[in-house]
Formats: sequence, C-alpha cells, structure tokens
Amino acid sequence: MLPRLTRLPRPAALAVCAVPVLGLFAAAAFAPLPFVVAVPGLTADVLGSDQGKPVITVSGAPVRDTKGQLRMTTIRATGPSSTMTLPELVGHWFKTDQAVMPREAVYSSGGSDEEIEKHNLEEMVRSQSAAADAALGFLRKDPKDVKVDLNLADVGGPSAGLLFSLGIIDKLDGDGSGGDLTGGRNIAGTGTITADGKVGAVGGVALKTQAARRDGASVFLVPRDECGDAQSELPEGLQLVPVTSLTDAVNALRALNRGEPAPSC
Repeated sequence: MLPRLTRLPRPAALAVCAVPVLGLFAAAAFAPLPFVVAVPGLTADVLGSDQGKPVITVSGAPVRDTKGQLRMTTIRATGPSSTMTLPELVGHWFKTDQAVMPREAVYSSGGSDEEIEKHNLEEMVRSQSAAADAALGFLRKDPKDVKVDLNLADVGGPSAGLLFSLGIIDKLDGDGSGGDLTGGRNIAGTGTITADGKVGAVGGVALKTQAARRDGASVFLVPRDECGDAQSELPEGLQLVPVTSLTDAVNALRALNRGEPAPSC
C-alpha cells in the first residue's frame, strides 16, 4: 500500500489516508460514553410532612411547633444504565441548568439500577442514624431516652444528613433562646453528617443551589470545601453559608437570627 500511495498526488494521498481517521472519529462520536446528565432535583422541608407523615418524629422529649423551613436538596440524573453519545453531551454541556458528570461521580457504587437504588437507600438509612446521633449529641440528650424517627420516601443517599440534624435540633430546642432555628426563613442546604457532627461534601452543589432558590430558599448551607462549585452558578438572592460541622451551621443560623453576619464563601 505505501509504494502505491507515494505515486499518488499529495492531495489524493492525504484524502486516502484521511478516510480511516474520519471513520474512527465517526465511531467515537456515536460510541456510548460513561457520563450522565444531571439537573436540579426536588427539595423537601424536613420540618414538614412527606406522604402524610411528619419527616421528623420525636418521642421521649417535648417537641416545639416550628416556623420556617429547612429544605434538603437533590439532583436528578439520567439512570446508571443509560448511555450518552458525544453529540448529545455537547448539547448539554453549555446549559447552566444542567451538568455533565462522570457516571461514577453520581453512581459511585456501580452495579445494576436495582443494586444502585438499594445502595442509595441503605446510605440514606445510615445517614439518618448519624443525623439523629449528631443532633442528640449536640443537645446533650441521651439517645436511650429520646428516640428520633426520620421518614422521607423516594430519596436516597447521604446528602440530607446535615439538614436532618438541624431539623431535629429545631424541633427540640429551636435557636436555644426560645425562637426558631430558621428564624422563620426558608433555609436550604446539603452535606453529609457524621455521628460526631462533621459535615462532608456531596457533589452537584451548583444544581442544588438552583433547586433551593426555585423553591423559595434565601440561605443555602454548603460544605466549605464546595464553596467554589456553589458559587459557579449561584442564583441571585441566595446567600451561601459555608460550614464544616453541625456546630458551624447552628451558630451561623443563630447569628442570622440576631441580625449578625454569618460566614460567607
């Protein structure tokens, strides 16, 4: 083949060589790629009800009537078994209300759709247990005496942990001075929680801020390490408050209630 090509005029030889290269590009363009497209998902007020049941139920201690909202936030992504091609991804890439993300960033556990759903529900159960432990530890209440039941259907993963803990604290103690921890505001946020009150990163924060503002929130609690992502597409009128712990979050909300500045990104 090479001797024959050398006798062709240069433009013709280049055209012949380009055919397989273009074929490779065409094949790559329509090959399935390991990416998903995510959009702002639902939000839910953990101080309210879900499917007719209170999200937070406490027994063994007096519970306050609360005002305001504490909204956990989510993203909604194409399924783990779905496929995307390069032209499809390019179409989504430049939209500010969408994000193209590696599949493993959203579905880190791998496996089938059913296995991933099971894993996410298990993560939510562990997150709820840690949230209750963190809140009761913050309030110095004995979990043997005070029981917390958390109910939020159709939501998986651990990212609501911080908001669950804050909701429990508001139900039991408010802002610690007789008022609501929310100050009557619509507060949203995201973040994992450990039993000792450490807040962790979650991913998809830029989309979650859009979901929060869409549903009326004016303040968004964000893990400090994700400030940059949260600021990248921050909706107008939404105040970011970075936190690294449950104590940070409570202190920031108390400061806002007193009319004092809270930490900012």
